[in-house]
Amino acid sequence: MREAVVSTAHALVSTVRERAVRPPDRSFMTTAPWRDPALPAAARVDDLLSRMTLEEKTAQLYGVWVGASTDGDGVAPHQHDMAVEHDWEELITRGLGQLTRSFGTAPVDPALGAQALARAQRRITEAGRFGIPAIAHEECLAGFTAWQATAYPVPLAWGATWDPPLVEEMARRIGDDLRAAGVHQGLAPVLDVVRDPRWGRVEETIGEDPYLVGTVGTAYVRGLESAGVVATLKHFAGYASSAGARNLAPVRAGTREFADITLPPFEMALREGGARSVMAAYTETDGVPASADPELLTRLLREEWGFTGTVVSDYFGIGFLHTLHRVAGTPAEAAHAALEAGIDVELPSLKCYGDPLVDAVRSGEIPEDLVDRAARRILLQKCELGLLDPDWTPEPAASVDLDSTGNRILARRLAEESVVLLDNPDGLLPLAPDTRIAVVGPRAADALAMLGCYSFPSHVLTHHPDVPTGIEIPTVLDALRTELPDAKVTFAPGCDVTDPDTAGFEEAIARTADADVCVAVLGDRAGLFGRGTSGEGCDATDLALPGAQGELLDALVATGVPVVLVLLTGRPYALGRWDGRLGAVVQAFFPGEEGGPAVAGVLSGRVNPSGRLPVSVPRVPGGQPWTYLQPPLGLAGEVSNLDPTPLYPFGHGRSYTTFAWEDFTGGERTEIGTDGSYDLSVTVRNTGDREGAEIVQLYLHDPVASVTRPDVRLIGYQRMELAPGAASRLTFRFHTDLSAFTDRSGRRVVEPGALELRLAASSTDVRHTAHLTLTGPVRVTGGDRRLRCEAEVSGAG
Repeated sequence: MREAVVSTAHALVSTVRERAVRPPDRSFMTTAPWRDPALPAAARVDDLLSRMTLEEKTAQLYGVWVGASTDGDGVAPHQHDMAVEHDWEELITRGLGQLTRSFGTAPVDPALGAQALARAQRRITEAGRFGIPAIAHEECLAGFTAWQATAYPVPLAWGATWDPPLVEEMARRIGDDLRAAGVHQGLAPVLDVVRDPRWGRVEETIGEDPYLVGTVGTAYVRGLESAGVVATLKHFAGYASSAGARNLAPVRAGTREFADITLPPFEMALREGGARSVMAAYTETDGVPASADPELLTRLLREEWGFTGTVVSDYFGIGFLHTLHRVAGTPAEAAHAALEAGIDVELPSLKCYGDPLVDAVRSGEIPEDLVDRAARRILLQKCELGLLDPDWTPEPAASVDLDSTGNRILARRLAEESVVLLDNPDGLLPLAPDTRIAVVGPRAADALAMLGCYSFPSHVLTHHPDVPTGIEIPTVLDALRTELPDAKVTFAPGCDVTDPDTAGFEEAIARTADADVCVAVLGDRAGLFGRGTSGEGCDATDLALPGAQGELLDALVATGVPVVLVLLTGRPYALGRWDGRLGAVVQAFFPGEEGGPAVAGVLSGRVNPSGRLPVSVPRVPGGQPWTYLQPPLGLAGEVSNLDPTPLYPFGHGRSYTTFAWEDFTGGERTEIGTDGSYDLSVTVRNTGDREGAEIVQLYLHDPVASVTRPDVRLIGYQRMELAPGAASRLTFRFHTDLSAFTDRSGRRVVEPGALELRLAASSTDVRHTAHLTLTGPVRVTGGDRRLRCEAEVSGAG
């Protein structure tokens, strides 16, 4: 196995092998102002641009994907027909903007990969007149997508923690690993808000609420940027609202839905997180592809929000303007549309921004100042990263350990906090330490059941079946045996994830009949483009459990033995069919390499579950799409026989301890101005006999507005960890900016009238309500409006 990995690394190294060439004349660079780190970055870049040829400027506008396959299945849409062959040695004489996925294309030993990347950078700097290295980028959605790198829980699991500081710590560690390997830019986080849970990429999102997505996503951005790595927000914008939940399908969202649900997480991550890059979405909205939309990528992003970083295409997104969207007749026309809209960098390789762009500029079809605008932004970013400095070196860190002990400890903590106890009606959990347990289900003994589609084993290793996973991933079965050494644990898979065959039911039923309790571990298999039940291009027709898993669960329940359902999934599935028939229900969203021990810890009681749902769990498979952000006619009512009310609502989750919410201040109706603020407080006390965490959620209800509004929406939350008997005082500092919405004219306004602020344990479990009346004129908010509700925790007094 080791030989296969080493040979792959040598193949990549040989692609960029050093060879004896005459270096370009650089005598002019000795005193060039752009080489002086003491000068302002803008002055340095202006000087550099003035010296560059058109070919050298356009070379900064694209990446090169070394080792990408041009045939068979790939890791990006249409990879097989969009990849471009090129002469590496000739190409880099012009310079190069980006290097694409040096680690995420094939299984490469991290140390050898870092050396190969350094060698590629040396060749790039030696071959071009200016000696400017490329920006190396990688995927890092749930950890550095590289062989032997830590596989953290997926973003939907981050949302389930409701713990932004922990997510920030994870992102900082991911950034440190990227930097150690020589990578400058990470293609994360995903800030799409779930609009239809059938969409395959739900696992990559943080949840169905823009405030939760924005706060958790912004924490990830802060962590990655603090490590010196450029965070890339994706997918800008509307990608998750595709019609019918089909990947890349047209988006038919209205302007107010777009403004109030789709865009806020991006604005927060830019304004508060400091993200330095944005990725344009594949999709079109109302007939206009995002990659050709100057209203989105220039007027809103740059002129209104003040963004000064780089906009990159999603992989082949510019070429898709020609081949898929058909709003451009040639690659050159696609390049023109994208440049004019505001896309600076073509990823993953040169299709449109290479020779087609150069030829079109030469012929006068495309203004050269569009090239200059993009090149200037890219070079400014390279200057920020130190890549224009004379003392820059490509040499990697002395050692590259991408799955350190510290990483694994953090991955375990994230996984433990993300597990959601949906139901435990009779206290079946925690399991007795010496009980007889039948573990059943296709996800119980499969390590890949823990991982999402952008983990390296699921994303890349499926193409390299002889290469080991490179990291230790305990299964739920193995972890449960370790967790409960005195228990008698038996196992039967019962069925496959997707195969309808029920031949394995007999053994599973027999194992269950001989046990005191059955732990049924069901769920998804992550994959790409139809090779899984969850992941990019793996969209679902409905929200029934895949394959024969629902039938298996029916058969297990019919034995009369109590069944604990454990779900390892990338999306929520409809569970109403088993409501009231299960001993307990545990939900984990692809919890990463330490997910097995985390789930087993919840089952044994070592871990007190504290996760809360970032997405609603439906009662029935149909009646979708639905999220909790519904105006009155989106809720259950007499106008339709279909009831979309979820079985478990957004924000729901149970614990092994209990909490009391006491001494609430804010019960009387209060008047404040439309530019005012209001504090509401509550004391949260742990009334149980063990340590636990409560998630206090603040929702806004707007009874009457000039346009229909969601019945409730999240505007604040706070995770509170309390020892038995301990209490803390929580104060939310509400500002009326948080009640703003987009009116009929497209302005974001605060309107006078009644409001309710609801302190709740979920979107439906309201504990206390504050009644406000906003007085004064309608107020139009600006770019300085408050985006979050600050919370303060103090002693209970």
